[in-house]
Amino acid sequence: MDHLIQVGDIQMGYRTYGNGYPLVMIMGYGNTMRLWDPVLIRSLSSYYKLIIFDNRGMGNTETGQRPFSIEQFADDTAGLMGALDIPQAHVLGWSMGGLIAEEVALRHPGRVNKLILYAAHCNANLFPPTPEVIQKLTDRSGSPQEQGMRFISTLFPPDWLRSNQERIKEIFYHPLGNIPPETISKQSLAIGKWKGCCDRLGEIKNSTLVITGADDILVPPQNAHYLAEKIPHARLVSYENGGHGLLFQYPDIFSKKVADFLK
Repeated sequence: MDHLIQVGDIQMGYRTYGNGYPLVMIMGYGNTMRLWDPVLIRSLSSYYKLIIFDNRGMGNTETGQRPFSIEQFADDTAGLMGALDIPQAHVLGWSMGGLIAEEVALRHPGRVNKLILYAAHCNANLFPPTPEVIQKLTDRSGSPQEQGMRFISTLFPPDWLRSNQERIKEIFYHPLGNIPPETISKQSLAIGKWKGCCDRLGEIKNSTLVITGADDILVPPQNAHYLAEKIPHARLVSYENGGHGLLFQYPDIFSKKVADFLK
């Protein structure tokens, strides 16, 4: 069930599942908390109190007056934890959510216990996607469905995509809530102007799991290898034939790996 709570200048939409030690999951670019896989939610909420939420301007969360930035999203996340009376939690971030998770760990270190960075980087220019991939992401031509299919094609390896059309419908063909184009643009600008945190990775003292798909074309796996090398207490997990959306490809394996790491 959806809830609302005041955090700074905005009302934030969130959901909680299960009981136990809190695990906060931060959604990536251009989507709402409704995109999280039900298998993942079921599995992790059997061990933890799972908190998912909509980033600023997405879904049920207000846009507010403050400029969009990765740092602001991190402050929103920490603020939500404060409003929910959660002093500390494990934090998992996917893609843009991973950048936010990095900033939460750096700006609010007391709030984070273990850290999971999935399809994340510390600077977009370090190991960027190819121009063809960027073109697919930024191409606004065609119908919304055609634009959607272009986006989906960047999330999964082509062979997997071809043989899993029913699974694609399960993931994306259900109501995802309010996704305003102006918020997507603001998120894109926030990612673009983020100066990164490569020079600060040594300050992340948390036990960290870095997850990548070996075939991720949006955030190439070299980024994960770099993070795992530079964060002092990090370990790396790479999934063969895994794309940017590997969570949807292998939800059971993904959930088990996360749960084992958090034990």
